[in-house]
Amino acid sequence: MASNPPAPEAPYAPAQPSTETFGYGGYRTDEGPWEEWNPTAESIRPVRGKHRVAKQRGGGFARSSTVLGVGVIAAVSAGGMASANTGKAPVSISMPDLPGVGSLISEDEPAPEAAPALASFGSEAADADQSVADAGEALRSRIMAQAESQKTQVEVKAAAAAAKAKADAVVKAEKEAEAKAAAAKKKAAEEAAAKVEAARLAELAKQYTLPTSSYTITSTFGQAGSLWSSGYHTGLDFAAPTGTLIKAVHTGTITEAGWAGAYGYRTILTLDDGTEIWFCHQSSISVSVGQKVATGDVIGRVGATGNVTGAHLHLEVHANGSADGIDPAAWLRSKGLNP
Repeated sequence: MASNPPAPEAPYAPAQPSTETFGYGGYRTDEGPWEEWNPTAESIRPVRGKHRVAKQRGGGFARSSTVLGVGVIAAVSAGGMASANTGKAPVSISMPDLPGVGSLISEDEPAPEAAPALASFGSEAADADQSVADAGEALRSRIMAQAESQKTQVEVKAAAAAAKAKADAVVKAEKEAEAKAAAAKKKAAEEAAAKVEAARLAELAKQYTLPTSSYTITSTFGQAGSLWSSGYHTGLDFAAPTGTLIKAVHTGTITEAGWAGAYGYRTILTLDDGTEIWFCHQSSISVSVGQKVATGDVIGRVGATGNVTGAHLHLEVHANGSADGIDPAAWLRSKGLNP
């Protein structure tokens, strides 16, 4: 085997301290100086069964790289232990891209997994979102239920108001119909009563008559004035020419006939019911006391005797023979006569 020629001898240069300060690659005073070593086939005997490894030059850097790798591994292990002790998710550590470090850790080893913690956080976030969504849906459902309830209440109130208005309208219509029916019934009853009264008066009119004819009403009952001694007029005056016939207003008996002071010549006719009819200021009397007369019989003539201002018939009506007279006009109308 040919031998390598001896390497040229390098000029002497003292070894320089290494600038690296990490690990065991620091410069030591008991080492060196270093010289470059160029092995040859004669200087190194091959070892059977083992690979020959070339000795690196500048051993400080190799040792530093090795120490750095060991430190990184220790740091990773410490991080794993801390994660195991604290129960927190492991923290992923980025490896520096340094020569020789990557080869110390196998690429086949799985990196610490942070996925479970992230998955748990994502699940919790999803649960929180679902809870918020459920709460929102519950609130929406409650609001919709309240709105529907309010709508139902409004509809119920509107229906009740409409029903009440309809019932009130029916009641009002019934009352109006009843009022109209009552009014119509009352009117019919009044008309019927009026017809009956008219028939009665018509029949009475055949039995009663006015005391004279061709007259004018000059004084009414109750009229106030100084002409009358009582201060008011006590009868009904029929002004007519002297000598006008005076007739009996109804069938009765003559109870007085003669002079009566302020009344002049007076005739009193007493009817069957006790009512007295006074005929005053006559110019002449044609009947005598106790004589029976019928309706329309002549009993005297109009004159101006007594306390008078002119020729007229003064007619008084005394119910049941009382001293105080009643309104002759009303009494005549009650008998179907209109003075």
